[in-house]
Amino acid sequence: MPTPVSEAGTEGLKGLRHLSLSTRFLLLLAIGIVTAQLISSAIWYAQWRSDTDNTVRDMSEHMAYRIASTASFFTSLPNTYRHVVLDQLRDMGGTRFFVSLNRERILVNDLNDSHRKSIVVNSVRQVLQEQLGIKDEATIEFSRAEDLHVLNNETRLLDLPDNWGASSLLYKPLDAPILVVQIRIADNQWLYLASLMPDPMFLDGQSPLSLERMFSLLVSLVVVLLLGFLFVRSLTRPLRQLTTAMEQFGRGESVRLPETGSKELVATARAVNDMQERIQRYLDDRQRLFASISHDLKTPITRLRLRAELLQREEVREAFREDLEDLEIMVKASLQCVKDTDIHETPVEVDIGRLLRTLQEGADLCGGTLQLPDDLRCSYRGKPLALKRCIGNLIDNAIYYGQRAELSVQDSAHTLTLVIRDFGPGIPADKIDRAFEPYTRLGAHTGLQPGHGLGLSIARNIARAHGGEITLSNHPDGGLVARLVLPR
Repeated sequence: MPTPVSEAGTEGLKGLRHLSLSTRFLLLLAIGIVTAQLISSAIWYAQWRSDTDNTVRDMSEHMAYRIASTASFFTSLPNTYRHVVLDQLRDMGGTRFFVSLNRERILVNDLNDSHRKSIVVNSVRQVLQEQLGIKDEATIEFSRAEDLHVLNNETRLLDLPDNWGASSLLYKPLDAPILVVQIRIADNQWLYLASLMPDPMFLDGQSPLSLERMFSLLVSLVVVLLLGFLFVRSLTRPLRQLTTAMEQFGRGESVRLPETGSKELVATARAVNDMQERIQRYLDDRQRLFASISHDLKTPITRLRLRAELLQREEVREAFREDLEDLEIMVKASLQCVKDTDIHETPVEVDIGRLLRTLQEGADLCGGTLQLPDDLRCSYRGKPLALKRCIGNLIDNAIYYGQRAELSVQDSAHTLTLVIRDFGPGIPADKIDRAFEPYTRLGAHTGLQPGHGLGLSIARNIARAHGGEITLSNHPDGGLVARLVLPR
């Protein structure tokens, strides 16, 4: 049993099948570009992170060697000289290095752990262990300037004079993290070293995917999609021309495609042009064939009619005459069907309202009733005689079976729809498709007009020749509804 997820995926794939070729190509191009950018960005980010980690590690080791040298220097001095050296360092200023000897370990509000912080702490600890042989005697932490205590746990860096604090550490104007290393050099003496890293903002969680880089990626995507759109448009233009030519040819207009472009397009255009010529020759041959049949059948039918008059028995002569009449009617109906479905008219603007009123008058003369809407101000570009035959056959069929018919018009920018409802017996649902077959007559009729079962078949052929369609359905309140849809 399929899950909702799989059903949704299947529906999504079905939706993609209905997309145009240009939309599919642009969608595939966009997915390819985004995927390629993501892969390249992932590779670039991994390389960037590796390079950044190596830079932080080198920077930390350099700083650790300075700290180790300072610690080694102070531990080698006698106690009486240590404070003198510290005073001299403070008077010099600008060292980016704050050093003091404290009686206690200063409590530091350590920053949160991070990947780069761990690199710095491990690198400094390793260098101190290699250079000074100390491991647990040193604490390595990070603090912000506004929260950094020096000398003791009550005195902050910001409380000291500028020549002691700001000028020595040079932490302004950046609010950069400060590395604090405290080394126990005696039972009641701690060497306190605070320093800014060479890259003050190295602990910030800045992302390499900045807004500028994202904007650059977006611009490149838009440019590639725009170029892809122009390329696909030029590529699909011959397909649109082919579609238009086939639609016009289906309506009886022969349109020759230009045999230009790439090798494949030239071959396609030449094949379509040859196909149109072959089909047109077939239609012309069929028309000449049925014209010949009509001419050739008239003579033997006339001779048989004359010979029937020579028959002695009245009942035989009458039966013979009825058979000849049926034969002549069938031949005429078949030829009329071919004649009506071969459309060789020039399309013009047809006044649909005027056409329907003409058909209404014809229905009244035949004893039927056709009810039209009050407002019939609409037109349609098509073959006038063929349209009259198509709509007339639908109206005749409705009056033939229902004696009364109602017609409504639905006009839009894309289609013209005529809905014709009769008040007859309707058609069984399982036999509706058979109604369009030639010489098919379903249900009882009023007997107002003769018929041969060709009206609906001819009407549908004409509708399809205009690119439209005719559908039949039973009305809930009885009767048959014929819907003629013609595209504009």
